[in-house]
Amino acid sequence: MKRLLLLGLLLVLAILSLALTRWTVFGREARFVTGGALVDVGYGLQDGVESFDFANSHELTPDEVWGELQEQNRLSASMRVRFPRTPRHPLVALLVCMDARIDTNELVGDTRRYYYVIRTAGSVMGEREQEMLELAVRNGVKLIVLTTHSDCAAEKTAADPVARQEFPALAAAVDERERRVEEFLQRPKIAGAVREGRLMVRRAAIETLTDRLDDI
Repeated sequence: MKRLLLLGLLLVLAILSLALTRWTVFGREARFVTGGALVDVGYGLQDGVESFDFANSHELTPDEVWGELQEQNRLSASMRVRFPRTPRHPLVALLVCMDARIDTNELVGDTRRYYYVIRTAGSVMGEREQEMLELAVRNGVKLIVLTTHSDCAAEKTAADPVARQEFPALAAAVDERERRVEEFLQRPKIAGAVREGRLMVRRAAIETLTDRLDDI
């Protein structure tokens, strides 16, 4: 009941924000914040629907999990058809760990698709990821944010002698992460874009539990 009341209040705020948008800076900010709040309310509403959250995943077979995923996709895709979104051209590229606790929509508080997102274990970057980011710059990206995050399983693996033996490739990739970053920054097209002021590359750390992004 509390969630429904909150949703009703947010809908009222959304309508007021739309009305104020054309005339005030406050209205535009209110519209942005209210939209983000509605997304969070949506997450909260879905959290309580246990029949769609794989709550019984230990009892389901892989085939049943696949069927569940397909059904969720069908429901979600039907909403996209009913509520189409404006196409956007990404201006930012994010390199983020694959950890499911990090939600890139919440990370930037923006659902407008101004972002390319590359996700890898431990936020490591190989040649393919370097080329993907360089291609993104060619396509108009002006900011690249290379992130790490707290409580990272890949970093823990690299720091544990026993785990390193079990996952040697992952541990080695984490070991090479900083060298790979320097390697990427020295790529001629990346270095040239930075030198000419067409591109900025920043390092940032994510607080996993809150999605807070701190500049390094």
